[in-house]
Amino acid sequence: MKRKEISASLAGDVSLGGELTVHRLGFGAMRLTGEGIWGPPKDRKRALAVLRRAVELDVNFIDTADSYGPNTSEELIAEALFPYPPGLVIATKGGWNRPGPNQWTHDATPKHLREAVEGSLQRLRLDRIDVYQLHTPDPVVSFEASVETLAELRDEGKIRLVALSNVTQEHIQRARKIVPIVSVQNRYSFADREWDYVVDYCERNGIAFIPWFPLAAGRVTGEVLDQIAQAHGASRTQIALAWLLQRSPIMLPIPGTTSVEHLEQNVAAASLRLTDEEYRRLSGVPELVGSR
Repeated sequence: MKRKEISASLAGDVSLGGELTVHRLGFGAMRLTGEGIWGPPKDRKRALAVLRRAVELDVNFIDTADSYGPNTSEELIAEALFPYPPGLVIATKGGWNRPGPNQWTHDATPKHLREAVEGSLQRLRLDRIDVYQLHTPDPVVSFEASVETLAELRDEGKIRLVALSNVTQEHIQRARKIVPIVSVQNRYSFADREWDYVVDYCERNGIAFIPWFPLAAGRVTGEVLDQIAQAHGASRTQIALAWLLQRSPIMLPIPGTTSVEHLEQNVAAASLRLTDEEYRRLSGVPELVGSR
């Protein structure tokens, strides 16, 4: 495909709090790190090339977190893209500690979140983070205290917009009493629709929904999906992304990859449009997809 035929802009746009507008197909930078989301990537040049190619393909929303590496993902983004092109929005998160590969421990205390924001600002070489997400509620810390800390950091000019991740509708409602919430990031895909009700809530309230694990690690299969993919001359994963984009106008998928080739395939899905009948068939057959 020619350069002009692959563009994240073809997915349309979504507003973040009425302050920022981004294309509805972003990039998730978690897997650019080493095995176990730990340490540097095996091929640093390849990781940097993926980030640069994403921006060339008009991706203007990149999602990361201080816990990816830890720190590695943010450092790679700055190395690849700083000084950042106009309009690029980098969203990061805080609320975990990383004692080792594939190990995650909660820490959404006000002290830790303040330290996390300062660290992200330095690694990303920013004066203010456009979108900062509470990575997950901490079961031993007051949720309100965590959100209030992010609201204070926004008032101090270190965060522009506050967002949430891995939350219920109740969490969102409680947070919105403290500070405007511009996006919610939960696990969601064609093969995993547990958070349907949160997607609907976000749509009703103009909150962007960022599905993480949007391709369910390739566990998208089934006869109907195969038929529709064949009709479009597309892959299963491209159809799964097209379904997500059609699911709601506030949907902002962030498929991640360590391959430029796979990145281009994912971004090419921005131009796919399912017919109403295809969308209905896919929406009605979650039981045909692979194991969750």
